[in-house]
Amino acid sequence: MSTKYRVIYCLNQFFGGLGGEDKAYQPPQLFDGARGPGILLEKLFPDIQIAATLIVGDNYFAEKTEAALREILGVLTPLFEAQDDDKPHVLLAGPAFNAGRYGLTCGAICRAVRECFAIPTVTAMYPQNPAVEEYKKDVLIARAGEDVMGMEEAVRSMAVLAIKQLQGEELLPDRDGYIPHGQRKNYFAEKTGAVRAVDMLLQKLAGEPFVTEYPMPVFDRVQPAPPVRDMAGARLARVTSGGIVPRGNPDKIEAASASRFGVYSLQGLSAFSGETHQTAHGGYDPTFANADPNRVLPLDVVRELESEGAFGSLHGSYYATVGNGTSVANAEKYGCEIAKLLLADGVQAVILTST
Repeated sequence: MSTKYRVIYCLNQFFGGLGGEDKAYQPPQLFDGARGPGILLEKLFPDIQIAATLIVGDNYFAEKTEAALREILGVLTPLFEAQDDDKPHVLLAGPAFNAGRYGLTCGAICRAVRECFAIPTVTAMYPQNPAVEEYKKDVLIARAGEDVMGMEEAVRSMAVLAIKQLQGEELLPDRDGYIPHGQRKNYFAEKTGAVRAVDMLLQKLAGEPFVTEYPMPVFDRVQPAPPVRDMAGARLARVTSGGIVPRGNPDKIEAASASRFGVYSLQGLSAFSGETHQTAHGGYDPTFANADPNRVLPLDVVRELESEGAFGSLHGSYYATVGNGTSVANAEKYGCEIAKLLLADGVQAVILTST
């Protein structure tokens, strides 16, 4: 074709090539041409041209979302005031994979740009990215792998969805590989619902493959561990998703969509103090937790129980992360890693507190 599709590509500071966490407070900035995954996109699709790359830091957007969106729309406005041949046709963001902060950024920008400038927008995420639940109804989200190993496939999927939108083609989630919006579409079927249901039942009874028209949600079930038989001799550990960390948050655990957990010593501590510990959690008012962190992670009471002989001994460290917006996949990963450390120390029971 003679005219290329002009794309605005949105990236975070890492994929935009500005740096890692040291650049996470990067304000929105527009660069000419392609950067990061955009270079791959132009290579895969010669009909696509990256008109500009928008880069914004993960923390900057997470902590100043509304202000950051206003800045971004302001930065992009001149592009849409250009001559028709130079105006962007579509915005792509990500892929965000399973990165929660990045996913929330991509989703919010896609929705805002589509509403403001009336152009198609597409992002890509791992289905368990916490941003999916937030934005799947409003934003076209291509399915992506959990990490950067799936970069080419995710970029390709975003581009195909963008081109199909621009060409006016109908999109279907199963066929086109995007996460369903949760909307139903009426159509005239050749057979009634009763006949279709009987057909599926016969296929099931015959061991033949079939696809349900109404997939049911799949809920994870965890088998409860057996009770501790002798608490008086048991070794106990403390874990929290309430974000209680030493003052200053030395591991920089994020206020939402945490990408890590921290391990902190309990040696010499009989209780937490607002002078030595704080909460990193961004999902509740931190005032009372910062004044007395024992309200979220009670160490004072546990020490009293230990002195009374209610259990044998306390593991020497506690483990903390933030559950606010953290994906199920990451939560499972943290749980497995923490469990290995606790089992290696002979821990038999854990008290896990939330908010």
